[in-house]
Amino acid sequence: MKGIGHGANGPGKRLFDLAAASAALIMLAPAFVAVSIAVGLLLGRPVLFRQVRSGRHGRPFTLLKFRTMVDLRGPDGALLPDEQRLTRFGRWLRATSLDELPELLNVLRGEMSLVGPRPLLMEYLPLYSQEQARRHEVAAGVTGWAQVNGRNALSWAEKFELDVWYIDHWSFVLDLRILVMTVLKVFRAEGINQPGSATQDRFQGSAR
Repeated sequence: MKGIGHGANGPGKRLFDLAAASAALIMLAPAFVAVSIAVGLLLGRPVLFRQVRSGRHGRPFTLLKFRTMVDLRGPDGALLPDEQRLTRFGRWLRATSLDELPELLNVLRGEMSLVGPRPLLMEYLPLYSQEQARRHEVAAGVTGWAQVNGRNALSWAEKFELDVWYIDHWSFVLDLRILVMTVLKVFRAEGINQPGSATQDRFQGSAR
C-alpha cells in the first residue's frame, strides 16, 4: 500500500492536535513550571534546548525541549561527548519524557503533530533512501509508531520502516492507540537509549 489518505494531513487531525495539546498543557502546567525551575537551578540557562529539525516535506522548524545536558567543553573549546555532559537529572528527564513537554508548543504552532515520525536533523535529509524519505509525507510527531515499538533501542533502518508503515496505515484509531501505548511506555521507561550509549547514534545513511 503506497500513499496515505488525506486524513493524516487533514483538518480533522489538526483540530484533534490543537484540542489535545491545549488540554495537556493546561493539565501539565504545574509540571512544566516545576521542570523549568529545576532545569534552571541544576543545569543553568537557557532552560529550553532549541534545535532545527525537519518537519513535513522536510521543512525546517525549531524543536523545543527541556535542556538535559550541561555545557562542558574540553581544552580546545569543543563540547565534550554527550555521555559526559548528560547529568543524572538529565537522564531522569529523558527517562520520564518530561524533557519533551515543550514540544506541545510546537504542536500548537502547527510545526508538529502529537503522532507522527520523530523530527530528525536537517543534515539527514540527503541520506535517506527514497522509501525512507516518505517519512516526511506527514507532520513530525511528539510520539510515533517507532517510539512505541522500541524507540531508541531500534536501529535506524527499523525506525524508518515503522515510520513508513505508520504513513501507509494511518487512522485516528491508530493515533489513539499510539498515544495510549506512549503513556504505558513512559511509565515503564523502555527504549530510552541505544544499548551501551547515552544518546542515539548519528544516522550515517542507507543504501539506496
